[in-house]
Parts: sequence; C-alpha cells; structure tokens
Amino acid sequence: MSSAQNSPYARGVSRRSLFRGAVGLAGVSALGIPALSACSSSKSSGGTGGDAGAATGTVTIGSNGSDPVPKKAFADLFAAANTATGLTTTVNTVDHNTFQQNISTYLQGTPDDIFTWFAGYRMQFFAQQGLLHDVNDVWDKIGGNFSDAIKAQSKGLDGKYYFVPDYYYPWGLFYSKSLWSSKGYTAPTTWDDFITLCKKMKSDGLSPVALGEQDGWPAMGTFDYINMRTNGYQFHIELMQGKQAWTDAKVKATFDHWTELLGYTSPGANGRKWQDAVTMVMNGQAGMCVHGLDQAGPVFQQAGKSDDLDFFAFPAIDPANGQDAVEAPIDGWMMSKKPKNHDGAVKLLQWLGTAPAQNTYLASSPNDVAAASNPDTSKYNTLQKKSIEFVSSAKQISQFMDRDANPTFVSTVMIPALQKFIGDPTSIGSALSDIESQKKTIYAG
Repeated sequence: MSSAQNSPYARGVSRRSLFRGAVGLAGVSALGIPALSACSSSKSSGGTGGDAGAATGTVTIGSNGSDPVPKKAFADLFAAANTATGLTTTVNTVDHNTFQQNISTYLQGTPDDIFTWFAGYRMQFFAQQGLLHDVNDVWDKIGGNFSDAIKAQSKGLDGKYYFVPDYYYPWGLFYSKSLWSSKGYTAPTTWDDFITLCKKMKSDGLSPVALGEQDGWPAMGTFDYINMRTNGYQFHIELMQGKQAWTDAKVKATFDHWTELLGYTSPGANGRKWQDAVTMVMNGQAGMCVHGLDQAGPVFQQAGKSDDLDFFAFPAIDPANGQDAVEAPIDGWMMSKKPKNHDGAVKLLQWLGTAPAQNTYLASSPNDVAAASNPDTSKYNTLQKKSIEFVSSAKQISQFMDRDANPTFVSTVMIPALQKFIGDPTSIGSALSDIESQKKTIYAG
C-alpha cells in the first residue's frame, strides 16, 4: 500500500445521516451516496479570525493521552509545533478515562485552549451545548488537506466546523502471531468457526477472548460488532440514534450471541483494566481481544513486540450482513468556547491539520493512520498499511457506541447495563425494558 489515498476517509466516504447526530459512514462506491462537498467557511465568530500568522504566546492543550506511547507522541508533536509555529505550548495530561468521564465539567469550567476529542456526534453534542468555539478560520487554511467525508465528520449540525481531525484506527480481533503460529490457529470468518476456535483455545488452556471492562467502554466494541453482524449496519446506527427500540427482538438476538461468547471470555472482566486484557493476549494467556489498533498497538509497542501483533475482521453472523461494517473512530482536536489565546489556538490548529504534523505524531505512535489525505506513508508499518486496506474494503464504517450515541445515554445507562450483563448475562432480559425507557427520556431531552 503506497498511499493513504486508498483510505476510505481519503477516497470519499460520506456521512450516512446528520439527523440526531448520526455519525456512521458508508462507502460511496457501495451505496451510491455522493460525497459531501465542503461548505464555504465563514470567518469564526469571536477573536480576530484570519490566518493567525502573527499569533504569539502560550497555547494550552488538554490531553487524554496518558498512556506512555501516546504521551511521548504528544510530547514530540508539540515540541515540533513550537518550532513550526513560534508558539509556546503547554500540555496538561489527564488519565484517559477520567478525561472522558469529566468532559462536561471540564468544558463548563476553565478548559484549555484546545483539547483532544472525537469526531461525529461526540463533537456535535458539545457544539449544540454551546461549549465549543467554531474553527471555521482554521478550515479556511486546512480544507484542502482532507476528503469530503472527513470534512463532514468535522462539522456541527449548524454547518460550522468544530473539529480538526488527527488520525483514525480500526477495531477488530487482535492476537499474538507467535501464539497462533505455535497453535496452528487460523482466523475465522463465520460465527460458527469463531466459536469452534474459542472451544479449541479453551481446550488448549487459554482464555479465548480477553476483556477488561473496568473503565466501562471496551465492551462497547463487542456489542457494536455483534449487533452490526446480526442486524446490519443501518439498524445499528438507528439504534444508536434512538430510532430503534432496545426491546426489539433483534437486540435480544444480539445479546443471545454475546451470551454465547461470554462463555469463552476471561472471567472477572469488570474488575480488569483494558491494558491488562491486551497484556493477556501479548503474553499468551488469552487467544485474542476485541479492541482498536490504537489500544492494542501501544501495549505491544511498549513491550517491544509490535511485530507480533496482528488482527482480523469480526466474523459474520448473518450472511446477509457479512463482514461489511467496520468500526474506525476518528480522533482529533477541538477549541474551547473562550480560549485564552484564540489566535494562538487557531495558528496551532492550522498546523495540526497538516500531514507533516500528523506524520510527526505517528512517528512515535505508529498505531493509527493519518486523517489527512496526503501523508507520507513510506514509513507506515505493516499494521498501518493493513488498516488502510481493512477500512477501505468496508461497505459501512461506524465510529463506536460512545461516539455514535447520546453521551449521557451511554455513560448513565449503557455502561452500567453492559457491565451488569457481563457479570450476569441472565440480567439482560429485564434490563432491555429499562434501557428503552431511559433512552426515550434522554433522547427526548
């Protein structure tokens, strides 16, 4: 793979719908949906706008990159930013999960000038709350660096830009190549073959599927994949939007499949950190885990075992849906409502929205793919190149439950519900009615 132009985000993958913040993407060639063209950007309200070329001073950055690999990558990135922009940057790093759980309080208090966050609904939600500053003046400069699909993922429902993309990464089933080679395992493509593999791993003394659900979000990826494989991408996205009922028999079928898989999932998942689950895979204690390259990659990288990591697509359940849908979240940057150094923040974001900036980050954290459509891929490793092909071949692309759905619904309803289900699968029958009731209240607000 010689160029990231093959990326679905570079070749024109369009938003499925903007209604209620839908953030799923679908392949244009597969669905016949035209790529969205960029809106003409007006100057940002507030501040001086323009190209911020003369901006000086200090710009503060709120970062959730608390693990060693992303933390170093951000340090390298902003050291380069200081040189490239003439600004002084101060990075304030907070534990990843703490940052996510307290984002609303953070934005309503005294946030940094810019901060790490996510594309799609998670950005749109806070834009609608009036907690963000639009970055139209940034996009006046960086618009040519991104595809129409990326541009669509960076806009609020009011048509303004609020997000500067940095990178994306795929979710799949990750495993240790050396372990699989020694055991003679091969990647399954169907659910039946997947369960057969799990049984074989269990008989070999392994925990087939490692899961660390202490932080509340990792299991969402498993739900998303089983739901998309069972009921299709469109049903899944509509469920995330609040347009389908959690009491629907289709949702129960998703949890029935997941219940079967829990019989082969590492026990005690609710008390285990996600890093420990990935480490189980790396150390040969577990056969595989459902995660993103952005999580599994750094754990293997930190241990000097990057070359031993590989992944495959979540297996098909209903042949009508196949393995068409892939989760590939986009991470990037946003500006707080009232930045202390607006012009400096604009200047910094203009640089962060370039391929050289993204290449700088990826040099230290090669577990993602640049969102810009023109990066230098000559130094991409095998998994980065595989990620481009993996996502490019998908007919539909989702962002992740906690990005595709209302954040209040996810944090207050789905996290405890999923953790309870993992601890006691029999609880889900009665829980679905409660989930649906709370969903109606939250989505009506």
